[in-house]
Order: sequence, then C-alpha cells, then structure tokens
Amino acid sequence: MPELPEVETALRGVSPYLKGFMIEKIVVRQPQLRWSVSPELMALENVNLLKLTRRAKYLILHTEQGYIIGHLGMSGSVRIVPHNSPIDKHDHVDIVMNNGKLLRYNDPRRFGAWLWTENLEEFHLFLKLGPEPLSEEFNAEYLFKKSRKKLTALKTFLMDNAVVVGVGNIYANETLFLCGLHPLKVAANLTRKQCELIVDTIKNVLTKAIEQGGTTLKDFLQPDGRLGYFAQELLVYGNKGKPCPKCGTKIESLIIGQRNSYICPQCQKKK
Repeated sequence: MPELPEVETALRGVSPYLKGFMIEKIVVRQPQLRWSVSPELMALENVNLLKLTRRAKYLILHTEQGYIIGHLGMSGSVRIVPHNSPIDKHDHVDIVMNNGKLLRYNDPRRFGAWLWTENLEEFHLFLKLGPEPLSEEFNAEYLFKKSRKKLTALKTFLMDNAVVVGVGNIYANETLFLCGLHPLKVAANLTRKQCELIVDTIKNVLTKAIEQGGTTLKDFLQPDGRLGYFAQELLVYGNKGKPCPKCGTKIESLIIGQRNSYICPQCQKKK
C-alpha cells in the first residue's frame, strides 16, 4: 500500500504538469472503485487547476470550482503521460490537461478513490484526521497527552489516523526499532522523553523516505515510472531472520492488529 512518503512523492512528481493548467475533461473507464467515482468529476470540463496539496494519504487537486480528492488505495499509482498514450489494463481514470499531458490513474485492486467536494473543511473523510506528522502540531507534548489512558499497543496507537496521519506499517516498524521500543508496549506508559524521541524519529524517517522517493515494496512506482528506493535501506521491516543492524540478533516477526511487525528482541525488549 502506498504510504505517506509515496503519496508525497507522487504529489511532487505530477504537480509541475498539472498546476496552472486547465483540465479539459476527466475520462472514467471504471467508476466502481472503493467508493464510486463522484459524478461531478465525469461532468467536469475546462476548469483551471490552481494547485495540488496532500492531506494524510489523499491527493487534493484544487480547481476554481471545487476540489478533486484522490486516494491510491492498496495498489494504485498515478503517472503523467501524453495524450493518446496506449491504455493499459487497470487504467481507470484520466485527468486530461490542455498542455498535451494527462494524469493517469492505474489500480489493479480498485481500492482507491476519486471524489469531489466544494467544501474541503467539511469533507467527511477529513473530519476525524489527526495532525500531519511533519507539522508543528505533531509534537512531544501532543503525543504525550494523546497517549494518556490509551491501553492499546504502541504500534497500533501510532498507526491510528485520529492520533497522527500517515504513519503506516512500514514506517511504524522502522520508527519503533530506531527508538528501541517494543511495538506491544502500552501507549499509556510512554514517558515524555519517549514521546519526544518518537516524534523526532517519525519526522526523520518520513523526511528521509520522501527525499528518496518512497519504498519499492509491492506496487509503488514514482510518477516518472522509476521505483522508489527507500526499501533498500529499511532496517527491520521485511527482514525476519536477518541480523539486527545494531546488535546482530536475528530479527523476529509477530502479528499486531493483523499486520506484520518486525522487532529485534534484544534492542526492543518489552517493558
């Protein structure tokens, strides 16, 4: 599944070809995605695209009439191609621009979404989202207060979008390893110092991943078709049985919240 760095990479990759140009039309070949494609998109013609932003793992295309909301789902990707480019299997949506380019959305599993809203602040999918992990609002004091009375596993707590958005399974594993914290530690038992360490590490890990273009895992491609390469530098995720890069102990795996988790039993002792 594309995580926050992959979505940010996609945003930065496609923006120069879309921002400031006009959307001539939107071609929808398969409207049945996770949610049905908004009918307003299929009727949209000749509107200026003002800018592109991101909220959590949603792409937001700001037009003069409203907002196009895109989500890549489990296996979706976007890329810039010329008009009249051959259509591949699973190419479900084209946003056709007036500069000879189009934004093409491909999604084999069809768990993504393309929606429309005229009021971004009241968009229903955004109402309960926590702060962005790279924002000033996400800080040690905020995380400490949020963790009070939370009896859930620390990894589950950090992956809760109501706490902080965009900390997916890959980066939660990497963060907790770097912090030396066990993923099953009870969130309510975090100290302020540990919260400070977690916040700083999340920001560093995500920033590094964005700079390097996201991960190579599963289906992710950068908008220019190149694979991201942060996966080559993952320390524990997917490395079961390999030596810990800190102490040499074999990496172990366990299931938490139906997701694979990876730990060094020596460096991340449950306390």
